[in-house]
Amino acid sequence: MKGPRRLLPALFLLLPPAAAAEKVVIYHTSDVHGWYYSRPAEWDNNNPSRLIGGYAALSARVKKEKHPVLLLDSGDMFQGTPEGTLTRGLASVRLMNELGYAATVPGNHEYDYGEGPLQVMASSSAFPVLGANIYLKGSVGLSPHLKPYTIVERGGKKIAVLGLAGRHTATSTLPQNVAHLDFRDEASEAARWLTEIRRSSPAAVVLLIHLGLDERLSLKRVDISTWTFSAAPPGTLRVARSAPGFDLVLGGHNHTALLRGYRDPVTGTVFGESGYGLSYTTRAELDFDDRTGELKSVEAALVPLWTDETGEDPAILKLIDGFKADVEREMGRVLGRAAADLPQDPGWLDSPIGNLLCDLTRAATGADIALHNTKGIRAPLRKGEVRLRDLHQALPFENSIVTMRLYGSDLKRIMAANIIHGRSFMQVSGLEVEFRAGDGPRPAALRLLRGGSEIKDGDDFLVATNSYLSGGGDHAAGFAAGRDVSDTMRPVRGVIEDALARRPLKAPAGGRIRRLK
Repeated sequence: MKGPRRLLPALFLLLPPAAAAEKVVIYHTSDVHGWYYSRPAEWDNNNPSRLIGGYAALSARVKKEKHPVLLLDSGDMFQGTPEGTLTRGLASVRLMNELGYAATVPGNHEYDYGEGPLQVMASSSAFPVLGANIYLKGSVGLSPHLKPYTIVERGGKKIAVLGLAGRHTATSTLPQNVAHLDFRDEASEAARWLTEIRRSSPAAVVLLIHLGLDERLSLKRVDISTWTFSAAPPGTLRVARSAPGFDLVLGGHNHTALLRGYRDPVTGTVFGESGYGLSYTTRAELDFDDRTGELKSVEAALVPLWTDETGEDPAILKLIDGFKADVEREMGRVLGRAAADLPQDPGWLDSPIGNLLCDLTRAATGADIALHNTKGIRAPLRKGEVRLRDLHQALPFENSIVTMRLYGSDLKRIMAANIIHGRSFMQVSGLEVEFRAGDGPRPAALRLLRGGSEIKDGDDFLVATNSYLSGGGDHAAGFAAGRDVSDTMRPVRGVIEDALARRPLKAPAGGRIRRLK
């Protein structure tokens, strides 16, 4: 017996080394916004009650994967549901730890409560939070709880992941929350860090970024696989062309879902974006040469998380149910009723819930005009009982109502800045807007009317809005001209809560923002 045992080490030396995986699969999420659980696909006209989405479905899908898996997220992890906001993102971290995420980047809404909650999230994460372009002002160093990149090994392959925030973060969260941070140019920082990453000779390089390919694709599920861009739009395509060397770019922020990904014919880089609310995930397959180990190809496609197809991981379901039970005692409280559905965004002009919110804001303050940003409304209110949860999901941001005086010229500047590619990023009351879309992003013509008469530049109005816009938030430059500014300290969602206590909600008259041919 001793002889054969002595031969075993020699025999093992004669065997070829274990082959590295020929394929590595990346699953990508972005803009989850606290939607941890499945929900009816109300947009599906064929079967609106069919359940889709959630971490339990994603976990079940990933566990069926035959190839080594890498899980990545492009930010905006928690802001949007009570489970997310009340835990300040720690519920997101707990779930992502359980699923085994390898990295994430901060979205703009990770800063909605200041930088402190993000620091707690980073310290509680089993994965790095990446932000290669987020610097402390007056310093040469990155924000200390962030890393620029990470290199992970899957299937014997080293895969580098560089993380970037969008420069828009400076104004797409409350500006005062990030006044101490410098969000530097995405393309310049990508080129800088790529030089360092290449020294490690990774088999593939991935850019994880809270920025979309093109703002015109916002909120769309779209196949652009055959598109060509005559010039790089000011998004991730610009970054990839300015800093060539990325094999895969995984973006977010615009809530775009790219059905078949996109391969840039200039750089060969593949792009993926995964939509909003964890209804979908992008599955990217990295195929390596089995002889040389070099990356041969990258393919990306959107995968819907239909629970009747994926199943749901029982352990993740149990964890989510625990979060929901903790908040439901308060958030399950019925506030009143809606007499009809109040959709949030039927066509990117004025919306029923936007009109209602603006009307109630104007009435509560005695203002002439009320303005709220369209993107501040994140869910509809449905006919029937309206719970506190429903209201928080429709209006998740902790904004207060602010009044100020503005001239007609200020209002024109605000609306001109908020009509982009023929869509309105502002909701209105006490005001009518007519515009013609132009060849570029801004309107070719714009008229503001009140009571059927055109507003003149020198007309003076008391205007009610919210603290995000008055504080210099996205597309809000015109509000800086406000005079006699007063923060009422009254929560924006409070005007709807008060109205629910009085009577069933009805949609007011629409057609306030009109796109002319």
